[in-house]
Amino acid sequence: MDKDKMKNKKPHKGGRKPKKDPAIYRYSVSFNAVDHERFLALFEQSGMRTKAHFIVKRIFDEPFKIIHIDKPTVDYYAKLTSFYSQFRAIGVNYNQVVKAINTHLTPKKALAFLYKLEKATLELVAVTRNVIALTKEFEEKYIKTNHTNTNK
Repeated sequence: MDKDKMKNKKPHKGGRKPKKDPAIYRYSVSFNAVDHERFLALFEQSGMRTKAHFIVKRIFDEPFKIIHIDKPTVDYYAKLTSFYSQFRAIGVNYNQVVKAINTHLTPKKALAFLYKLEKATLELVAVTRNVIALTKEFEEKYIKTNHTNTNK
């Protein structure tokens, strides 16, 4: 029996194992300068590593990811984040001032400082309203228009 197995076994010649379904059909496509730039832009947006795989995915309508970084949105997000840290710092300072007024000052001086604190609070409210208005404007201008453009 061992001799029969040895006869049927082929000697190993080395090299890589052949693919089960090799790609043997090749097609050629020519682009003009404008189409080539457009193709390269789409290829870069796809995030794929090889152009051949990108073309195959594109032809057979398989979904692929396009990552688009919207610079105005990133800037807006950064500004809102800085506003949040400013509001937090103001809130901490506000609490410290109120505590200091209540513990260290006479009632007359405390009222004077509380009046100034009230004016600062009203200014903070005005800034908050501006941030809210800016957010609504941004949503109407960029977010809603981007959603309608992607759905088409």
